[in-house]
Order: sequence, then C-alpha cells, then structure tokens
Amino acid sequence: MRAPLQFVLDFFTGGDPVPPTSVPSPAQATSHPLVTAPAAEATATARVPGLVQEAALPPAIGFTHPAANRHAQLQGVMVSFRFERSRRKSIGFLVGADGLVVRAPNWVTLREVDAAVQEKSAWIVAKLQQFKERQTEQFQKAIEWRHGAEVPFLGRTVQLCVLERGVGRVLGQDLSPDQVLPVTVPPGASVTQVRDAAQVWLKKQAKALFEQRLHHFAPLLGVRWQKLSLSTASTRWGSARNDGHIRLNWRLIHLPISQIDYVVVHELAHLREMNHSPRFWETVGEVMPDYAQRRKALRQSPVGLTDD
Repeated sequence: MRAPLQFVLDFFTGGDPVPPTSVPSPAQATSHPLVTAPAAEATATARVPGLVQEAALPPAIGFTHPAANRHAQLQGVMVSFRFERSRRKSIGFLVGADGLVVRAPNWVTLREVDAAVQEKSAWIVAKLQQFKERQTEQFQKAIEWRHGAEVPFLGRTVQLCVLERGVGRVLGQDLSPDQVLPVTVPPGASVTQVRDAAQVWLKKQAKALFEQRLHHFAPLLGVRWQKLSLSTASTRWGSARNDGHIRLNWRLIHLPISQIDYVVVHELAHLREMNHSPRFWETVGEVMPDYAQRRKALRQSPVGLTDD
C-alpha cells in the first residue's frame, strides 16, 4: 500500500532514538540527543511487541503527533501517532504536517493495526526523517540572503548588511550595531556566498553566546562541561555526552534567549542524569521551574517561518 506523503515547513520537532534509561559508565562515550516532543495522552492499548504503553513512555520521544493516542518503537525510534477509525477498506498511513496518522476500518483489531505499523516501520521512519530534513532545507531557502534582508536572530530580526570589498555599500546608517548583520564579500558575490558569509557570522555569535550560557548554568547544576561543539543536525537541538562534551545546534541563535537557555539547561542536566527519567526533569526544574513552558515554546517556535 502506498501512503501519501505531505511536506511542510515544521522546523526541528525532533526525530531521534530513545535515550538510554540508565547512566552509562564513564568509559562509554554515550551521547544523549535532545528531542522536543512531549508524550501525548494515550487511549486503548494492545500488548504487541514494539508498542509502548503511556505509563512507560519517557517525557520526550522521537516523533510526535499533537493529537497522538498511540505510541510505538519503530526502528529504534519512538513514534507517537494519531490513530483513527474510518470507512477505509484497509489500513492507511499518512505522514503530514503534524506527523504520522494511521487509519483503519472498524473491523480491524488494534493488534492488527500495531502489527501493520511494525511491518511498515522502515517506511514510516524514513519518511518522518525525510520530512524533518526537508524542513531544514526549506528554512534556509526561506531567508533571502541579499542586502537589506531580515534574518531571525535571538527571537527578533537583524538586517543583513552586505559590504562589497572595494565598494562598501552601507545599509541603514541610522541603525544601531545590534540591529545589523554585517558581512563582507567579493564584488558581484552570489547569493550562496552571501549566505555562507552570514552563517559564519551567526555561528560565531552562537558559539560565544552558548559558552556564556553554559558557564552561567553549569555551576547552578553542580556539573562541569568539558567541550562545546556547534551542530548542524537536522533533527535535534543538542546532545550531551557523559564525558562532558556538549553539542548545540547553531541555528538556536535564531531563537529567543529563553529557549536557548532551556536547551543549555537540558543538556547540562544530562551530565547528572543521562536519561529522561523523573529525576532528570527534577534536575532541570531546580534551575528552571518554567522549563515545560519553554520546552513547549521551543517545539512550536516559528523561527521566522513556522516551527527546529
């Protein structure tokens, strides 16, 4: 059965394997990805291999549908999907704007539905992953990398000021330095050259800000991080290894500082709890009592377009 596939711009809502539930030994360089989808309330369940009951779900899962009522582990990835009854003659799968929807006729049992989901697991995960990667590409293409364009930066926008070597075009001299994204390119530079130069500037700003926020929150959590790397991942905001290596997606620089801080605290908390257990969330809450609201805002963040 060939299920329809729909692509929309839904920036970074997660798509990573379920994190380990126990703390690995220091000898293991285990990384822990940050996924941003909260578990949704489940309804009817059936004891089928791969199906996870709501009580056993971690607070963060790989892919989620906002109206999810069933959850399954597919290809090592947790998928929260919407299950609906319909007048179809067979089980149907749809990967769309909100994630996975599975529809089945009334006469098909839940056990058969879950078995069908497992049978189609490779296709489902591949399409969900393709969906997220396409979103990242769409986000980058949506920014007009030209002189005078507006670029999302720390939850607001800055104007792209393109200076040509030897020419010196100047944009908005009435603007303050914090309202401008300055780049210098060769005369007649292409859009790609302007984009690459702008991203170098954005990554430099991201690295400096992330380091400052890590230094601020690490003592509050009683942890020590050893190394920061910028990530270009298409499905996760950040990850942490038990050797103190933190990776943060440079595109966080487009978001408000409150959401950046949530990701920083999330990753630092993994240096104490390499899982998403209740103890992990208690650790996050020690320094960020409103983390749930920030987490929700991150998942729904428009990033200048529509929702990571």
